[in-house]
Amino acid sequence: MTLPYTAAPTLSLFFSRTLSVAHRTLLILGHPSSTSFCSALADTYTQSAKNAGHEVRALRLGELVFDPVLHNGYSDIQALEPDLLSAQSDILWATHLVFVFPIWWGGIPALMKGFLDRIFLPGFAFKYRAGKAFPDKLLQGRTAHLLVTLDTPPWYYRWVYRMPGIHQMRATTLAFCGIKPIKTLMFGPILGSTPAHRAKWLKQAGGLFEKGSFHVHRQSRAVGGHHHQGDSSL
Repeated sequence: MTLPYTAAPTLSLFFSRTLSVAHRTLLILGHPSSTSFCSALADTYTQSAKNAGHEVRALRLGELVFDPVLHNGYSDIQALEPDLLSAQSDILWATHLVFVFPIWWGGIPALMKGFLDRIFLPGFAFKYRAGKAFPDKLLQGRTAHLLVTLDTPPWYYRWVYRMPGIHQMRATTLAFCGIKPIKTLMFGPILGSTPAHRAKWLKQAGGLFEKGSFHVHRQSRAVGGHHHQGDSSL
């Protein structure tokens, strides 16, 4: 699909952090397609992390076999499929989680939501206790990164839409289970971006690891500002 798009593609990088020690990193690709730009970002991030001395495991949700529907909520939790049991084991192994996903209809993809519904269960990710309003956070001691693609300009998603999908992941999912700090990187607009823009974004994602350290700079950078046509494959 080719559509005109006039906004300047922007890589929006929020927060500052340097990770100078080796991490056990679990990368979770939330886009179901292996040919998406998210997949390319995941591959670049994974290779850069390995080159920097980090241990890395990767989960591509589109390749896992599981029912994404939590049919009866927590009243009668269905048995976990082998791929989900393995995913839980990987999460417990990891000290740093990286979620790579597109923003669709303002939020996260249905497959990724179903994955989280199925594995972030009571007794694994959190646990309520009698007399306490808030649960125990069972995944403490882990940090996370969100690498997010979107067709909306990142500044518009942040200031006008108020980042509902990112808020869902950061505040009401990961931090709820004790995972913090959580840093967010937004790449976009993907719609209308040229191969040169995407190559530059991949280079920037790969450049996050330098001499064994992970640098995320607090800034927003415009990448290209001319009128062009392109396709959207978040």
